[in-house]
Amino acid sequence: MPTLLDQVHVAFQPLVNTNTGGVVAVEALARPLRGHVHDLFRTAAEAGRLTELDIELAVLAVQFASEHETLLPLHLNILADTVVEDPAGMEALFGALRATGRRPREVILEIGDPISHLDQDLLLERLRRLRTIGFLVALDGIGGGDIPLTFLLDVAPNLVKLDRAVLAGLPEDSRKQALLEGLAHTCKQAGATVIAQGVETREQLQAVRAAGIHLVQGDLIAPPSRRPNTRVTLSAALNELSDVGAVQLPVATAGPRITEYLCPATMLAEDATADAARKIFADRPDITSIVLVDTEERPLWTIDRNRFLLAVTGPYGHALHAKRPASRLADEPRAMGTNATAMEALNLMSGGASDRMYDDLVVLDEAGRCLGVVRLSDLFRGMAEMKVEHAAALNPLTRLPGSDAIARDLRQRISTGQIFAVSWLDVDNFKWVNDNAGFAAGDDLIRHLGRGLTDVAASLRHACVGHVGGDDFLVVCELDDLVRLAGAVLDPDRRVNGRSITVSMATLVCAAGSVLDHRETSRLLAPLKQQAKSLRGSSWVLGRPGSTRTDVLRGQPPAPAPTMQRTG
Repeated sequence: MPTLLDQVHVAFQPLVNTNTGGVVAVEALARPLRGHVHDLFRTAAEAGRLTELDIELAVLAVQFASEHETLLPLHLNILADTVVEDPAGMEALFGALRATGRRPREVILEIGDPISHLDQDLLLERLRRLRTIGFLVALDGIGGGDIPLTFLLDVAPNLVKLDRAVLAGLPEDSRKQALLEGLAHTCKQAGATVIAQGVETREQLQAVRAAGIHLVQGDLIAPPSRRPNTRVTLSAALNELSDVGAVQLPVATAGPRITEYLCPATMLAEDATADAARKIFADRPDITSIVLVDTEERPLWTIDRNRFLLAVTGPYGHALHAKRPASRLADEPRAMGTNATAMEALNLMSGGASDRMYDDLVVLDEAGRCLGVVRLSDLFRGMAEMKVEHAAALNPLTRLPGSDAIARDLRQRISTGQIFAVSWLDVDNFKWVNDNAGFAAGDDLIRHLGRGLTDVAASLRHACVGHVGGDDFLVVCELDDLVRLAGAVLDPDRRVNGRSITVSMATLVCAAGSVLDHRETSRLLAPLKQQAKSLRGSSWVLGRPGSTRTDVLRGQPPAPAPTMQRTG
């Protein structure tokens, strides 16, 4: 279809990891000189040449990318129709990739909808074949197209791109925030890395980061350009964001996964010469290491930039090493799987020889192939930022997170259709403690209650504890854990200046779909708390959305008001 292709150029837009600030890949985008690319597809579909145009655009993108010699992974857009209906066209695309020296593991095929009219079993089979060959597979447009979530689970793609419509309206639309977090949770459960595309405002970037998504793409980060943009500065966008409370602090955490800090690996064949490695380091000052791999892309050696350049640029270094294998100047790789945490990676890197402390860490996929590398500097910076963000979100008295953490936990549970219980607790007659025993005694009491809640939450399967101000606490947990929580809160005998101190607890049990958001949950809890506060002794009142019935599980009815005696 030369007449159509003559009207097309290719632009490149980077995908950025907000944890490291680095570009992890570039997407090739077909851009007509006039109109929109959808107009091209519409014209081709009317002529019965839809998949033919799709392949030709992909081949054109590969050719344009080869002219710029970017070493970053390349994202190519392919219609699901093409995967199913045009195997010969796919072979032509594979040939174009081979001709330009692109290996399958360096290419991410973004499969676009629609798929509802296709044989989904056949599409699954074709996608499995692509992954067997070595290509990474991404599903594009989740949350806005016609790709069912059940199909996503069946495919178990390497990556998932959320439709840009998911971000539209954020952060003002709380329903969109719940949708964003729900989709992110579902995709991660499917084992896919999530990409948020269409990030156009700082507020959207903040919402994306709050949902735990660290791969982003959009005009705020870097618009499409004729040449691949491999150096993106995020500081301007990130510095103006207030990330206080953006990261939920769990009761106990092993830290983020190392995949959140993943950078593309620069790979060479195991028999590559030192001169080939030197040329890469000279052309790309941002590359800190090269991984030497076998034919299956399993790492055999790693070449550290600093040690290598010291060897080859010293006296007689080039003459000694240039034509010899680069592996002579390499070390055995430090490698970990994708399930490893950042803290485990730090422990590994700090536990070896001192001269290799700052070497890049190689991350392996389930087949032992090189998935990428992690730089120690990124781990240090990421962990430090996480600590600062966590600390800023904590109540200074109890070191517990505030209401924002509870709100995020509730949004996730609501969006994923979980059954849960949220409890509001506070100290009865707390003003008396401050007025009669002093504010220091009041602080001690609050700290004691906070420690007790933290201890019991650590023994539960999935609980989130928040100190929301003064003597008020919120706890979200599963139904099976309610009795244990209540016992830990209400059973202890607390005394100040010899006076027994009681605690009131109001619980709302929420079935799937019974509440819309955390604001409604808070509103429904308020009358339950008032009822609990009206009872004598440590009390517990339980209610359910949509029901006027409340269950008094602990506490005595209020004392009757004294009667007035009438006199003569």
